[in-house]
Amino acid sequence: MTLARELVRRWRRPAVLPEAVAASARLHLADAIGVGLAAAASPVGRPYRQYAETAATGGPATVFGRAAGAGAAEAALINGGLIHSLEYDDTHTASIAHGSAVLAPAALAAGAAFGASGAALLAAYARGWEALIRIGLAAPGGFQAAGFQVTSVGGAMVAAQIAADLAGLDEEGCLAAVGIALSQASGVFEFLSNGATVKSLHPGWAAHAGIIAAGLARAGLTGPETSFEGRFGLFRAFARDAAAADRFAAELADFGTRWHLPEAAFKFHPCCHYLHPFIEAAGLIAERGIGPGAIAAITCRVPAGAAGIICEPWDAKQAPASGHAARWSLPIAVAARLVEGRVDLATFEHDASPAVRALAQRIDWQPLADARFPERFEAELDCRLADGSVHGVRVDDVYGNRTRPASEAAVRGKFRDNARRSLSDDGVSALEGALDGIGGAADLGALTAALRGR
Repeated sequence: MTLARELVRRWRRPAVLPEAVAASARLHLADAIGVGLAAAASPVGRPYRQYAETAATGGPATVFGRAAGAGAAEAALINGGLIHSLEYDDTHTASIAHGSAVLAPAALAAGAAFGASGAALLAAYARGWEALIRIGLAAPGGFQAAGFQVTSVGGAMVAAQIAADLAGLDEEGCLAAVGIALSQASGVFEFLSNGATVKSLHPGWAAHAGIIAAGLARAGLTGPETSFEGRFGLFRAFARDAAAADRFAAELADFGTRWHLPEAAFKFHPCCHYLHPFIEAAGLIAERGIGPGAIAAITCRVPAGAAGIICEPWDAKQAPASGHAARWSLPIAVAARLVEGRVDLATFEHDASPAVRALAQRIDWQPLADARFPERFEAELDCRLADGSVHGVRVDDVYGNRTRPASEAAVRGKFRDNARRSLSDDGVSALEGALDGIGGAADLGALTAALRGR
C-alpha cells in the first residue's frame, strides 16, 4: 500500500477527537486567527490587504479584517499569508512545522465552501496537524537543509487532504488531491538573502494549493499515488532523503491513536522561534540589573540547526535591511530585549534604534555543543561586563514548548490582544465565544459572522 493511501485510510476512519485534543485544537485555531487579525491591521499585512481589494471579491469564505465574502482559494492564500507574516504563529518544534499557518486557513476556507459543521472542521484541522507533524518528524531538519520550508511543501499535500475531506471526496478523490498538491508544492528559503517578506506567502500558497487540488480532484484530475515515497516524491525531491519514506510509514502506524497536537508550541514574540530562548536568556540577564551600558560583549551559543537562519551571514544579521528582516536576527533580538525591555509587534514595525544596533555590534555567536535541536529550542548566553565579570545563563527549552507548556490564560490573552487590532471588544468576545463552541456548531454561521465583525 502506498503511503498516501495509508494516510487517507487512517484519516477517514471514524473517530471522535479526545477532549484534550479537541481543547488543544480550539486553542491553536484561536491563536492562529488572532495572529491573522493582528497582521490584517499591521504594516506587514498591507500587501495582503491590497491584494484582497481586487482578488477577494465575493464568495462563502472570509478574509481576516474584511466584512465581505471571498472565494475559498483566495481566502486561504490571504489568511495563510497574514497568519505567517508576523512570525507569531504556532510551531511543533520537533518537526519544525508551522502547522496552523497552513492548516487553519485551509480548514476555514474549505469548511465555508463545503458547508462543514464545526465538529468536522475541528477534526480535519486536528488530523491535518497530525499528518504534517509526521511528515516533519520523518525528515527532521531535512527539508530546511535542502532550502525548503516543510510547512509549505508538506503543508500543500495536507491542506489538499483537509479540503478533500471537508468536500466529501471518496478515497480515490482524496488520493488524487494529495497527489495533485505535490506538483503545487513550493516554499524556498532564499528570502533570507535580503529579508524579503515573501516567506509569509509559503503557508498561504500551500493552503491555496490544497483548495485548488481538491477542486481539481473533484472535477476528475488525477495525481500520482506515490506522492510521498516516489522517485520524485515529497521526501526525495524536497528533503533529499530516500529513507524518510520508511520513517513516515512508521509514524503513520499510530495515526489517530497517538496525538502530537497538544505538544505544539505557542509563540509569545513575533519573530523566528529560534530566537525566543535567546530573548528569554537576555531577559534573565536584565533581571540581574545589568543594563546595556555595562555590557562589553555577549556571546550566544546556538544550535547548529538554527544558526543558518538566525546567525548567517553575521554582518547582515547585525545590521538587517529592515525591521521585518530583524525577525530573523539574533543580535538585534537580544539587543532589543536588553535596550528596550521587550520584543513585541512594535519591535519589528520600524528599523532598530541606534542603541539597539550599537549593542548588536558587541554580540557574537558560537555553536552550542550537544544541542537537542529541534526537539528543544535551547540557548546559552555569556555576558561580559566592562569590569571583566562574566554572567552566564542557559535556557533548556523555549517557553510555550512541550517541556514548558503555556497556560491557557496566556494563550487567550495573546488572542484577545491580537484580535483587538481588527475587531471591537464586543467583536473579540463574540469571536472567542464562537470558537469555544465550534465543536457543537451545526454550521460555521456564528464563526463567519464573528470573523466579519457582524
